[in-house]
Amino acid sequence: MPYTMATSSRAAGNGLSTGSSSASSIVAGAVSGYHLLTIVGYSRTKDVPNGEWIDSCPFQVGGRTWHLRYYPNGFESSNTDHLSLYVELDDIVGEAEAVKAQANFSLLDQDGNPVLPYSWGTGTQKFSSVETNWGFNKYIRRETLEKSVHLKDDSFTVKVQVTVMTAIHARKTPSVAVPPSDMHRHFGDLLSSKAGVDVEFRVAGETFSAHRLVLAARSPVFRAEFFGPMKEGTTTEAICIDDIEADVFKALLAFIYTDALPAMDQQEESAMAQHLLVAADRYDLERLKLICEEKLCNHIDTSSVATILALAEQHHCHGLKAACLLFLSSPVNLDGAMESEGFQFLTKSCPGVMKDLLLSHVAPSILGKRKSKA
Repeated sequence: MPYTMATSSRAAGNGLSTGSSSASSIVAGAVSGYHLLTIVGYSRTKDVPNGEWIDSCPFQVGGRTWHLRYYPNGFESSNTDHLSLYVELDDIVGEAEAVKAQANFSLLDQDGNPVLPYSWGTGTQKFSSVETNWGFNKYIRRETLEKSVHLKDDSFTVKVQVTVMTAIHARKTPSVAVPPSDMHRHFGDLLSSKAGVDVEFRVAGETFSAHRLVLAARSPVFRAEFFGPMKEGTTTEAICIDDIEADVFKALLAFIYTDALPAMDQQEESAMAQHLLVAADRYDLERLKLICEEKLCNHIDTSSVATILALAEQHHCHGLKAACLLFLSSPVNLDGAMESEGFQFLTKSCPGVMKDLLLSHVAPSILGKRKSKA
């Protein structure tokens, strides 16, 4: 029976977690990308029985969704003293459409460079719903890893490069190049031009103009407000919103029209993501809410984790909550978080979260068993 684990991109800290980073390139006949799997809290994974695994968060290469599968005590009974690693195709693909791909696994040193004795490739393999994964039963002996300098602060990192083979077709007739969709640009221009606007919002002393139909098409809440049984009618009086900052509402409108957020530096991203998450939950913008969750996963540290965890609990952000609990699974991280101002608020406002921490303090609440793969 495997275990599943909630994971997050670039999750920080010393708790059991996976961090991820990715890059991709396209060459003739192939699309290549990589995923970084960081096991933080390695010693606790040793309690996972032989034949049971922990899954990483999903990532995409070549238009396909993949994840990594980590067996802390080996895939089979014959390799209980080794770590096993596999790359798994998530998509449902028939044998006739099998994905041809290569996977190269590299243990990284503390400088992020591959350790040559543990840089292995699978060669080109076919991935389908029948053969979903490829990897190594005996990737590295546990004793070897534990004695090496590559296991530092109870963590280590493996880079997995996935290369998906694509067909090259020679064209005998001229082709027509179709540009990517620019609908977002047109809607953005519509918002900035204010042409045809029919609703105004008064937010923190600023006025914003918009189009009822666009807002209703994107948000069920706006749809009910403008066209539902309790609609406000077509009055020209501005709608006052008192509990959202002007810059947050401006970013919210920009997302509604363009499906994208404005560029932000690292310093302002965390605060903006927190405020936007609340607004996204209020207006039922699920994709924006998930984007904010993903961004906040990159900002989890001892000073912010209590605030972010309270936010995740109050707005039902299951992935973000799991990432925070993973971070707090480390006693060092938990001690640091308890000294923050946000922790006092967390204990008072979210007793259910405190119960999760007390009952599990790590793996049991985060790693859930599931049936063995047939």
